[in-house]
Amino acid sequence: MALSVQTLVLIQHALAEERLDAWLLYNFRGNNPFATRVLDLPSHIMQTRRYFYLIPAKGGPRKLVHGIEQWNLDDVPGDKTVYVSWKSLEEGLKKILKGVRIAAMEYSPGNAIPYVSIVDAGTVELVRSTGVKVVSSANLVQRFEACWSDEQAADNFETASHLRQIVDLVFEFLKQKLVSGENTTEYEVQQFMLKEFERRGIWTESDPNCSVNANAANPHYEPTREVHSAVKKGDFVLIDLWAKKKKERSVYADITWTGVMSESVPEEVQKVFRAVKAGRDAALEAVKDAFGSGKEIRGCDVDDAARRVIEKAGYGEYFIHRTGHSIGEVIHGNGANMDNLETRDDRRIIPRTSFSIEPGIYLPGKFGVRSEIDVYVSAKNEVIVTGLPMQEEVLRW
Repeated sequence: MALSVQTLVLIQHALAEERLDAWLLYNFRGNNPFATRVLDLPSHIMQTRRYFYLIPAKGGPRKLVHGIEQWNLDDVPGDKTVYVSWKSLEEGLKKILKGVRIAAMEYSPGNAIPYVSIVDAGTVELVRSTGVKVVSSANLVQRFEACWSDEQAADNFETASHLRQIVDLVFEFLKQKLVSGENTTEYEVQQFMLKEFERRGIWTESDPNCSVNANAANPHYEPTREVHSAVKKGDFVLIDLWAKKKKERSVYADITWTGVMSESVPEEVQKVFRAVKAGRDAALEAVKDAFGSGKEIRGCDVDDAARRVIEKAGYGEYFIHRTGHSIGEVIHGNGANMDNLETRDDRRIIPRTSFSIEPGIYLPGKFGVRSEIDVYVSAKNEVIVTGLPMQEEVLRW
């Protein structure tokens, strides 16, 4: 395994496009997962000392490793410098950084993007003391962490289709339960979804969600065996389900739907849903327009598009989270988030990446509406919504 020549060439091309001299990977006791995955080091290696690995835009890589772990990076290409003392560490760092003016590291100015803000301030200071300008590697991380292969995309489309089918099954399950007079709960609905996951060969690291009435006003509510509410006639119900195929390197799909356990939709629920849907559609159109016209669009721009609509509808103060998140091998991936609220994610959206668009309005003590879709941008700049059809109105029985 280890860092391949092909990946090294791709990184160097990316550095040239980003106008960077180098990517400086730093790791201490395995605290930088990006460095570990980029270098693809054997999992059994003990990492108790600091190492630096420099990938320059031109030329061969350079390594700086401690004497007692000087063999740890032997599986990856590059010239090796060994240090033992803190003085020789500083000298070695100057040596491997010779000729470098600007280097990217897992750092984010002002902690604007905490997902990549991994390298500690002291280490950044140490690198800067050599005369090198340190910039964020956020765009590099997105390229090499968030871009899907064709196989991953195909698996995702299949999983998204499963989730969409399960949505219909869940609301049919609820209808049958309540029409027949049987009692049911949020927890039973959650377990119903998990059984469907198992039947379809998909799985999740954390259980899906069913929230009733005021529980849906808590964006991260999740029922458990011990803590849950009953689902009764007339109730408002939100379900949020995410899963991926049971195979190596599979990626998640993630959707949210809402409905009422009655024949008619309350006026307030209808009004809130329409505002959420309008925000969702505005965000999606912003992405489609950008890629259709060849213009750059950032995660923060997508968030702004949804937020403007919801604020205009009078619900801005109740939209308390970002519009969407990157999706990958983990449910909250390492690409651009649709966020200009919790953080200012100014990373541009790039082909072969996926993200959710999921604006929400949460009325404490009443209910919360969220409509979540997944978007994939193909290598040909096609903007694809997976798990169709999208929700266009509040479900009712």
